[in-house]
Amino acid sequence: MSVLDQTFKDFELIVVDDGSTDSTGELLPRFAGALRMLRQPNRGVSAARNLGIASSSGALIAFLDSDDAWMPDKLNRQVALLKSDPGSSICHTAEVWLRNGRIVPQKEIHRKQGGTFFHRALERCLISPSSVMIGRELLDKVGWFDEELPAAEDYDLWLRITAFHEVQFIPEPLVVKYGGEANQLSVTTTAIDRYRIRAILKILEDPLLALDYRAAAVAELIRKCRIVAAGCAKRGNEQEAETYLELAREYGSDSC
Repeated sequence: MSVLDQTFKDFELIVVDDGSTDSTGELLPRFAGALRMLRQPNRGVSAARNLGIASSSGALIAFLDSDDAWMPDKLNRQVALLKSDPGSSICHTAEVWLRNGRIVPQKEIHRKQGGTFFHRALERCLISPSSVMIGRELLDKVGWFDEELPAAEDYDLWLRITAFHEVQFIPEPLVVKYGGEANQLSVTTTAIDRYRIRAILKILEDPLLALDYRAAAVAELIRKCRIVAAGCAKRGNEQEAETYLELAREYGSDSC
């Protein structure tokens, strides 16, 4: 386990078994002295992460999805960075993508960054949950993962954070992401933009959202609505397509 190989050792390790049907329940007892295992009926990734957050006692929280791995110095580098800047509450790192044992080149649109990047965060999810370290106080302030979202729950959280907070970034790839697994949400979830639309609608309800951020969010909402509508129409779901087109028209007229 890449967590146990970390050079930074002062952490609590909580594993949430979200109703797994594989051999997780048989393997984890071998590490009983090194971790605390929590079990719940399958409720989805947001509920699993939230249970881990609720059960934790640390001031800093990091996540690791079952299909990712950390480089040995990941926690050490992030703890040092956040401690060096008391005003920072979140940082993430670059990552390596592997598929079938080969490195997958990352396009410019997937480029990670630090600082202020709400506009780019609207387009796509730019922070991997497995790469992030975040202060518990910040999580409590902005809210935890939305359990009503079966997918794009991380996109939703990053919008709520990047709208009001800067993000620190470590450019070295300290996370390995393994792609191509049949059970990954990106594989099993159809039309994930449906859930990103719901996340944008949520951030638009925030009265403190800056006007230029609101304009960018509306523009991205309209774009995603049209994309989803086109997909619905292609599959013969004309009524659902019209629902998204109507939403695009509604926000298009509001922005005039």
